[in-house]
Amino acid sequence: MTAHARFPNRSARTKRALGIQQALEWAFRTERARLELPEPPDPERDGSPGFGLEYVLMQRAALGCRIDGGRYKPDSSTHEDAEVIAACVANLPTPLGGLRMAIRIAELARAGMTPDWMPGAVPRCVPVEMKRNQHGTRSVTIAVGTLRVQSRGKWRTVELRACPVAWSPHPEQIEAAHRHYVQWWLALDWVRDGLLAGGMLRSIDVTDAMPKREPWA
Repeated sequence: MTAHARFPNRSARTKRALGIQQALEWAFRTERARLELPEPPDPERDGSPGFGLEYVLMQRAALGCRIDGGRYKPDSSTHEDAEVIAACVANLPTPLGGLRMAIRIAELARAGMTPDWMPGAVPRCVPVEMKRNQHGTRSVTIAVGTLRVQSRGKWRTVELRACPVAWSPHPEQIEAAHRHYVQWWLALDWVRDGLLAGGMLRSIDVTDAMPKREPWA
């Protein structure tokens, strides 16, 4: 038996398989990666050629090392794969939410949270206002008109009162929460596809695992 067979190459490490949500939480929460936000436009350089993050990542992969330099230098303890994931998130296209969605993804990943799609929420008809006194709690009513009624042989004018009600939560609130969740899901799907197509992660193997697209269904 050769020495090579007895002692395999220790540098050939097995990649860690993570779903895209787990990979994002590892990058932003564990490794504390930060988004490489685009530079503000410079009038003096307007029209001059620039280099996007895709070009930087391609050059980094070709060189096989981290490029030291640039306007933003992340913490040296941040894993290189985490930087690549953050760069991919920062490149979200405008139709998928662009920079605003990228920031949202990073914030949720740092907190280890999923967008609140209001699980279990059911619209209920409830009084708009409640009043509490020594006799207990009751709904507040308002005058809505008068009515002439005959009582004990006499005509009397009585006040008509009604209890204003509202839907809580409103169906539109639930629909908006579902819509925002789906937008987040589509953005994660784009980031996952980008990382898989790029093939630049060295220690992380992003799997096909995704959160449920419509967990309320």
